[in-house]
Amino acid sequence: MTTEIPLDNPRRHTVTLAATPKGASLCRATARSQLALWGVDSTFGEPFHSALIIVAELASNAIWHGRVAGRGFELHLRLTTLVRRGATLRIEISDCRGDRFPVLPALPPARSSDAQSGRGLVLIDALADRWGAVPRHPSAKTVWAELDLADAR
Repeated sequence: MTTEIPLDNPRRHTVTLAATPKGASLCRATARSQLALWGVDSTFGEPFHSALIIVAELASNAIWHGRVAGRGFELHLRLTTLVRRGATLRIEISDCRGDRFPVLPALPPARSSDAQSGRGLVLIDALADRWGAVPRHPSAKTVWAELDLADAR
């Protein structure tokens, strides 16, 4: 089945959420709903599911490692078309801890197989086509990941 995304203009969606487990849950639900509105759903297969995992991991990191009491975090989604590259989904999560940037471990973390944390950045690195982090004024950061959707068509 071929899925068409009408992209005469970039699609953008931004929402601010509480830096709590409930906020992370709402972030995942918001991303799923917004992607479905844009026609990016389970018919896209792996890129769609990868996007949901990336959103979940970045939101989790924002509430556990980027939380500042009384301040939230922001989800920003953008779907664009780039000449000769097809559609690209950019996922950004901004939090208030500009002093704590994500660092991909050089080696897989030495954790027990039943550990429930410590694999988020490894997952993002494996699933995203590109990812990184940038400072955000005044003392915050944005962690972003991009997925190329051209292969899913």
